[in-house]
Amino acid sequence: MEVDKMDENDWKYHGEGNKSLVVCHVQFPRVLRLLKYPAADSENPPQTAEQAFRQIQNMVDFSSKVMSSLLGDKFIHSGEVVKLPLEFVRQLSIKIQQQRPAWRCDKVMDIYSGCALCLPNLTSPALHQATLTPPLCIEIKPKCGFLPSHKHVSKDIKARVCRYCMHQHFKVASGKWKRRSLYCPLDLFSGNKQRMTFAVRHLLEEPQNNFKVFKGGQCVYSCKESSDDPPDVNGLLHHLRPYFLQGNNRTSSHMTNKAILNDFIQVLVNALLSERGDGGAVTDRQEEGRSFCEASLFNRERVGHASQGLPADSVLFRILQTQMLDTLDIEGLFPLYRRVEQHLQDFPKERSRLQVDGPYNEAFLEKVQKCRMEDDGSVESAIAKVHQYCVAMTAKDCSIMVVLQPREEEEEDDEGLRRLRDFRPSPFSSSVSILDLDPKPFDSIPRQLRLDQKIVSCYLRTGGALPKGSRPQHPSILSAADREECTLLFHPM
Repeated sequence: MEVDKMDENDWKYHGEGNKSLVVCHVQFPRVLRLLKYPAADSENPPQTAEQAFRQIQNMVDFSSKVMSSLLGDKFIHSGEVVKLPLEFVRQLSIKIQQQRPAWRCDKVMDIYSGCALCLPNLTSPALHQATLTPPLCIEIKPKCGFLPSHKHVSKDIKARVCRYCMHQHFKVASGKWKRRSLYCPLDLFSGNKQRMTFAVRHLLEEPQNNFKVFKGGQCVYSCKESSDDPPDVNGLLHHLRPYFLQGNNRTSSHMTNKAILNDFIQVLVNALLSERGDGGAVTDRQEEGRSFCEASLFNRERVGHASQGLPADSVLFRILQTQMLDTLDIEGLFPLYRRVEQHLQDFPKERSRLQVDGPYNEAFLEKVQKCRMEDDGSVESAIAKVHQYCVAMTAKDCSIMVVLQPREEEEEDDEGLRRLRDFRPSPFSSSVSILDLDPKPFDSIPRQLRLDQKIVSCYLRTGGALPKGSRPQHPSILSAADREECTLLFHPM
């Protein structure tokens, strides 16, 4: 990327979150991630160019030196900080403004620092290649995959109903979403294919911010916040059909919508369970009683004696292990946070030594990995637990990107395998990545505690009931009886 020849017309709006905005190149598989700040500060940026550069460099260091070690570097794309011409950034901001959702416009793009994070565009990894069939890319925000321990929570319900399922009630009650999602993260993280299939079906049914499908870099399936309209499942089926007819000796009239969705879900589940290294034993968390959520509609009796756990080198296993660095829950952690906060009030210069805001280096990673279970009453013990918690929060809020590229027919030389393709969905090459790995700020912990209290209070107040009309309106598309599972051929990219 030649920085001195940047042209805003080569870039288009891709999406945004609470803290940053993303644009993608129209020709090459690259994205730029630019910081945002409140619109009220548009004439008076809240930080200098040097501070903006350090903030983005911190994001790169946290991803490459901390999360990469915990999650596996094969899943991580940390990117690099780039300095852009200010005129290019200003023109880009003007160009994309009309494409931004209205509810996101309370913040503006940083046009003063010229700093951005450059990353690969994982939704279109093969745009630069001449391919007949563009890749499919599925983005999943899996959320937290386990229940906290009884001994660290003040309300027993938190050890029986997962945070995501309780949060759904709060989001509907507060008007953020019109309908509740019936997805439960504990089903996805179970490692049991029945439960995982059940979870993905409900992600499809009510995707909210947790499920998107891209084809050749274009988003073809998602859900708009506060929209009354259900997601366009028929539109998704239109895009998926060619992928699951190819090489199957099937015709459009013989392959039902249900069969297409089932094949798609099975491909996705297998990609999430695939191992990219030597692998390891399947872990079983059933004995802890922390892998079933009472709010999930999945019937536990259907699991029976089937395998329960994740392959040790799968993306979900690595994410779950990192999430479980949160051993205390926000309630158990908060007194330790207060200990550190009080210490910093008395000794402000200690903030640097304790690495409250980084730097994110080997010493920081060592504090996270070697933190003792028992608390010795010191500020060092408390900050280590806080670091663990913040790392776990990043893992609870990350995104998984699954790229599926149909393999061309002529690539397969084995005649026996070719005959099998007449009875199975087309094999896909697959790659899996983890995104959204920003460090969580130390000062956000009190806000997280307040939100946790609101979510639990709302759930207890309503007794888990929802307002009329807040249930998904189109379950018939996805809730048909289970179909016999297909065995799919996978070829890691």
